[in-house]
Amino acid sequence: MDNIWCFIIPIIVGLLSALLGYLLGREYRKDSEENNSDSELILELRSKINGLESDLNDCKKSRMSLEADLNACEQSKLGLASDLKLARESSSDASNLGMAASFAAGAVAENLIPFNGDAAKAVFGKKIKQDDLKIIEGIGPKIEGLFHNFDIKTWKALSEASIEKCQEVLNSGGERYRIHNPGTWPEQARLAYEGKWAELLKWQDELDGGKA
Repeated sequence: MDNIWCFIIPIIVGLLSALLGYLLGREYRKDSEENNSDSELILELRSKINGLESDLNDCKKSRMSLEADLNACEQSKLGLASDLKLARESSSDASNLGMAASFAAGAVAENLIPFNGDAAKAVFGKKIKQDDLKIIEGIGPKIEGLFHNFDIKTWKALSEASIEKCQEVLNSGGERYRIHNPGTWPEQARLAYEGKWAELLKWQDELDGGKA
């Protein structure tokens, strides 16, 4: 009987040892797999953190670049506003100068040939008023009024009017004025405007009611 237990006990111890070894080995593998799994998770998280930190750095750089561009835009805006103000002031000055020059040019053009009342009086023997259309042979106060209605109020304006225009002015006064012949009126007005009084008087002596 004692001999049997001498055989059984080693077998039981062997089996228990094998079972314990199996269990220990399984636990080791399990711990090893869990450790490997945790390591992979840690590495993955670290990779994500590194990626996020890289994105954050890129965002910071982009923000700094945008702030620099914004500052540059603000400076450019201030410069453009200053340039615009100067341009408006220059334009205003130029416009004022242009208006003054135009006014001066117009005044010079209108008075290119200055009126000499003394010279006119010396020839006609009476005082002559500048741009008095009645100095024209054939034009009286009524007809002068008709021309004024058409904004023909100066010798120069009448000298530049066509015969047809003069006839239109006469027609506007009715039948009694249509019989007048304005054929010489623009030329007479030109002589008056140019101050050729002697030539005008000589010609008028040859006219009869404005007709040669």
